[in-house]
Amino acid sequence: MKLSEFDLPQEYRARIQIAQYPVYPRDSSRMMVLHRATQEIEHRQFKDILDYFSEGDVIILNDARVFPAKLLGNKEKTGAHIEVFLLRELNKDSRLWDVVVDPARKIRVGNKLFFGKADGDNELVAEVVDNTTSRGRTIRFLFDGNDEEFEAAIDRLGLTPLPDYITREIEPEDRERYQTVFATRKGAVSAPESALHFTRDTLLRLELQGVERVFINLNIGRSFRDVEVEDLSKHKMDSESFEISPETARMVNEAKAAKKRVLAVGASVMRALESSVSASKTLNPGKGWTDRFIFPHYEFNIANAFLTNFQLPKSTSMMLSAAFADFPALMKAYKAAVDEGYRFCCYGDALLII
Repeated sequence: MKLSEFDLPQEYRARIQIAQYPVYPRDSSRMMVLHRATQEIEHRQFKDILDYFSEGDVIILNDARVFPAKLLGNKEKTGAHIEVFLLRELNKDSRLWDVVVDPARKIRVGNKLFFGKADGDNELVAEVVDNTTSRGRTIRFLFDGNDEEFEAAIDRLGLTPLPDYITREIEPEDRERYQTVFATRKGAVSAPESALHFTRDTLLRLELQGVERVFINLNIGRSFRDVEVEDLSKHKMDSESFEISPETARMVNEAKAAKKRVLAVGASVMRALESSVSASKTLNPGKGWTDRFIFPHYEFNIANAFLTNFQLPKSTSMMLSAAFADFPALMKAYKAAVDEGYRFCCYGDALLII
């Protein structure tokens, strides 16, 4: 398929509402329910998700925890303001990191970058050691403390890495807002957005209904970057690490065999599941890397239900949703979402496809 097929007509694009703040409580957000078999659409609230799951069903969540990956600093000598977005630690001992920088034209190999107050005891200094892409760099932090002290400095100086479509200033409250209530394993630079709707109360009520809850881990990086090629078969996703425990695989496979509902919560979960499928179409446990790009007409192997958010047209998340729901049905749902005033993106409303 072609990139342009995933755009919306201008009269719809102009009316997309990108949520700048989440609703409170989390489960009071709206939720569209799209039935794949009939293409019927329902308009509900997220807390109504309990109506669609019963005993023996399984919900698969990503337990990745977002860390404050956005650093604001200055370049040596000129003092020019720069922004560094930490993507992935390449070597813990050498403190080497894969990053994205802005403005890229001002940040060159050999430059030193300063973060925090110039006279502060815990100042962070980094040196640019390589170019990776037009905006990508490899940097080495020059830090003499131990790992715990280094992580504390990042936590103190870093900002919540909200996506660029959040146009307001980042606020201290975003550290909690842009984190799921069950996040545990730190390392993600983007939240599992569709899981932000869950409250502890919603999870408890699902548990009381006999719905099983299992976790995988995928530290979401820059998989949300724009697609820049018209031919989708030529788009390359960044690789991201994932881990699926034996217990998660066992419970998912048992539910699948019993023909229960298996819900993948978010694109990160779906990509991890589809990257660990056995020859017999069951879920394999283990660790690995995935750069899987899912778009129509992909055949899914594990989940038979999918929870996502309304994402921007032409995004990879939208394409995955179209593959799962059926392309015409998904485009119809997106137009309905605009007409009904659904809020888009990470702090926006949910789409449940069953």
